[in-house]
Amino acid sequence: MSTKRELFRDAERGKIAGVCAGISDYFNMELWLVRILVVTAVLLSGGPFIVVAYIAAWFILDKKPTEKADKSADSIHQDPLEVKFKVWQKGEPPRRALQDLKDRLARVDGRLQEMERYVTSTEFTVSREINKL
Repeated sequence: MSTKRELFRDAERGKIAGVCAGISDYFNMELWLVRILVVTAVLLSGGPFIVVAYIAAWFILDKKPTEKADKSADSIHQDPLEVKFKVWQKGEPPRRALQDLKDRLARVDGRLQEMERYVTSTEFTVSREINKL
């Protein structure tokens, strides 16, 4: 099952027009690496050609659609972690991803303990008996 990838401009993460950010999303590369490659291409090879291609991509590519999902800081359903296996790939280093997972599990464990504390309390028992009436 393959997912269809499309090339968009990402104006939120971009410095000028978001073309480099869109390319980094499309090829799953770090944004800083794409920017360095574009600047290097401008300086070392066909400077005017790369600048014209960048401006053309600015006008041709559509903006990345925004996601209107309401995400709170305490939400359990967060985006899946993307762990990078190579330096140039986009994502989190494995140690940071493991720390994020530990933090998420600690928050879930804390919420579970609060629920257990409430269910085993006399307040819950009294509330349940009142609701039965």
